[in-house]
Amino acid sequence: MTTSLARYVDHTLLKPEATRDDVAALIAEGAALGMYSVCLSPSVLPVDLPEGLKLAVVVGFPSGKHHSEIKAAETRLAVAQGAHEIDMVIDVGAALEGRFADVEADIRAVREAAVSPTVLKVIIESAALPDEAIVGACRAAEAAGADFVKTSTGFHPSGGATVHAVELMKQTVGDRLEVKASGGIRTRADAEAMIAAGASRLGLSSTRTIVEDGAAGSGY
Repeated sequence: MTTSLARYVDHTLLKPEATRDDVAALIAEGAALGMYSVCLSPSVLPVDLPEGLKLAVVVGFPSGKHHSEIKAAETRLAVAQGAHEIDMVIDVGAALEGRFADVEADIRAVREAAVSPTVLKVIIESAALPDEAIVGACRAAEAAGADFVKTSTGFHPSGGATVHAVELMKQTVGDRLEVKASGGIRTRADAEAMIAAGASRLGLSSTRTIVEDGAAGSGY
């Protein structure tokens, strides 16, 4: 594969203590390294982006326990302030209980606020779910019109992305949706394993270290 690994990456800064200077530095680094996008918290918008760099914004983050109307309102404001992509968190408890109609309705509310061409990624917090709930959440995301399913917020104590979760999510959605792996990806080997498992986007915060690690000998 000849495509640069950097083009898979949503260069991410979601720490509560992030400052405006931190955000500006992230954007500059994302542009310099050729990242696909930067992924930011909604309260830091609007931001100035260089040409070619997309903006992803999280919604209902990180718990997913916000009312669907709040998630939709947050989405509309983020899109109005320049977001190209929305990364929303589902109600993980609803998925654990098997209430996938409720999960679908929650996602659909955000989908209706994030009209095309805005990309919608659905964070299912895969490390907190058994396999059957991962499958159910992915099916709910597809039924609601999402573009991606995403493993993790990176904030849950259960952990982040795993190869198993990415493989299962990709098997569930096939080529109809894409898969984003996020959370706990700290080395180039981790990143390449996620891509091999089916991820077409990566959420990374230690991005420079990862994309520059062994880059000369890599096919990415």
